[in-house]
Amino acid sequence: MSISTSILEALLQALPQLRSQIYFKSSLTALSHAMEDQVLAGGDRPLIIASFQRERFYRQEAHRYQRISEQSDQVYVLAAPETNFTNASGRYETVAFEPEDQLSHEWHLVVLGSQQATCLICREREPVVSVPGALEPAAVDQSRQFEGIWTFDRCVSQQAAAVLLDRILLYRPELVEKIEQARDRYGLRSFEEMACVPEDSANPGPFAERLVTYLQAGQYKLLKAYRSIAAQERKERLVNSITTAIRRSLNPSEIFTVAAEELGQALKVCRCLIYRCKATDATAKIQYEFLGAEVPSARGQTWPLAENALFQEVLAKRELLPLESTASDPRITEDSLLKEMVQQWQIGSWLLVPISYQGRLVGMVELHGCSSAYAWTQDDLSLVDAIAGQLGVALIQAEAFANLEDLNQQLEALERTRSNLIAITGHELRTPLSTIQVCLESLATEPDMPLELRQVMLNSALADAERMRELVQDFLTLSRLESGRVEWHLESLPMAECVDLALSSVGSRQGEMDLPTIVTKVSLDLPLVQADGEWLVEVLSKLLDNACKFTETDGQVSVEAHPKDGQTLEVIVTDTGRGIEPNRLEAIFDRFYQEEGALRRTAGGTGLGLAICRQIIAGLGGRIWAESAGRGQGSRFHFTVPIAEEQEAEVRPPAAQPARKSPGRSRGRRTTLRSSS
Repeated sequence: MSISTSILEALLQALPQLRSQIYFKSSLTALSHAMEDQVLAGGDRPLIIASFQRERFYRQEAHRYQRISEQSDQVYVLAAPETNFTNASGRYETVAFEPEDQLSHEWHLVVLGSQQATCLICREREPVVSVPGALEPAAVDQSRQFEGIWTFDRCVSQQAAAVLLDRILLYRPELVEKIEQARDRYGLRSFEEMACVPEDSANPGPFAERLVTYLQAGQYKLLKAYRSIAAQERKERLVNSITTAIRRSLNPSEIFTVAAEELGQALKVCRCLIYRCKATDATAKIQYEFLGAEVPSARGQTWPLAENALFQEVLAKRELLPLESTASDPRITEDSLLKEMVQQWQIGSWLLVPISYQGRLVGMVELHGCSSAYAWTQDDLSLVDAIAGQLGVALIQAEAFANLEDLNQQLEALERTRSNLIAITGHELRTPLSTIQVCLESLATEPDMPLELRQVMLNSALADAERMRELVQDFLTLSRLESGRVEWHLESLPMAECVDLALSSVGSRQGEMDLPTIVTKVSLDLPLVQADGEWLVEVLSKLLDNACKFTETDGQVSVEAHPKDGQTLEVIVTDTGRGIEPNRLEAIFDRFYQEEGALRRTAGGTGLGLAICRQIIAGLGGRIWAESAGRGQGSRFHFTVPIAEEQEAEVRPPAAQPARKSPGRSRGRRTTLRSSS
């Protein structure tokens, strides 16, 4: 069977107050040996459950469990078989689990007796991708990292033992009677039934002494550099303070500020710098700094990277670089740039530590010593390297959180779009369809209908069919523009001609409706613009159409244009209509925006027109915006388009001459087109 449930996850879910920590493999080896030695040294008859990831790991400890089994009849050893490890009952119980089981990624040891209670529950973290200059396999094995819990708390140990015994029963159901005896003897029931007394913990004194022995012997890789308990406490406080900052905030600025301050104080350097950078950056700006002496501040300075030989060496090796004396190091004395930096910033000793995440450089930590020579100890290097690793994770987490917020905002916008689309579809498609259906049914069922009424029915059906066609066309147009599938055919065009074509288009689309007076103020002497004529006319048509739609017939709409900053031509469409609230001036360019609401509008439309205009103008290299003093104060829509670099010698005359009647005048409309140019 393959079980995807993690013991660590189950324990953390049952006891949410627990907080997992990071351990290296060597530290887990030290902790396990100390726990086993405590069993061998005591007279208690405890429950022991040991889970090894692979059979080969168990083989290294098999002799110890032969001795441990003499202390208790409740010993269980779990491992994924590789050769001859099987389910068996001997001096102790062996449990062979499937290699696909989550146990193959975990390391567990639980000791539970009347005089002691200790548990170690860990899960291996994903290995870091190897890079040039990486450590040898043996060293990498010692650097394997695990996340989990080590505690003397009896409550936690009982919970862990209960979960592991349940897993053992899945593979060896024949042990149910023996396991029930263990449950009764050591008080192991369900999470709800077990009464946890926080004070009921074993005395950690002997265990701590044993652990210190292993630390001094070098078994725990991360902590072996701590030469004294005082140094250990000092550096643990540093790690905890930075970890607390990471947990408290996802703001990289706050985390890096704390890290620079704590690192500088802990190592007593004259300057600690932290800055963000990538492998391809030529320079970096110093943002976070700690000063521990009277030296110049580098905050806000631009730090060279591409020409910095030390940075490039760190980048190539992907490991920290310590320099004990900049005065005698040939990398400094033979490089003019580095020599100048050392003199300017008074750097006597130098330590560069990369901040990486999964092999990708995301920043750098630099420590500067003021003295002419400073021996960076292994303590210092291990500590700064560990902090840099945490900073890399914190930075990636912060970026992921920021990206998640952006995605949430996009999802909210998409949800609003979906809601508006449903409303608009229901209103703009269902309503004309209903009208068309009624008209056609009337024509089909009433053969004796008067000719005049039949014509009214046909005209209504045709008008609503045109509304549906425009809606579908707007959908397709916006989709093409947003997906970048539009091919722009740019040419030099006179703005007056484009305005006249747009006026003709508006007049033909408005049909029999009375339009407000439209005044054009577009000079024939304006410079030509570089644009796609078809799309430019589309923008003008939609802006004029909107202006006419929201302006009373006794109001006025005007179009004017003038050069702006010598590089663009600005076009302004002004109306005396209902106006726009100032806080809505940006929202009106959103897709499906309806100022009155999708179902309460007095004017037709899809709410896509201004969104289409924004996409077109952006594609032509200009920008579009709106101005309005508020309700009843009218509106002004501005947009810019680039002026053509090479102007034609003669400007073509506009297609329509000034001061002529608008198209469709003969059909009874009262609107006139006047020109003041």
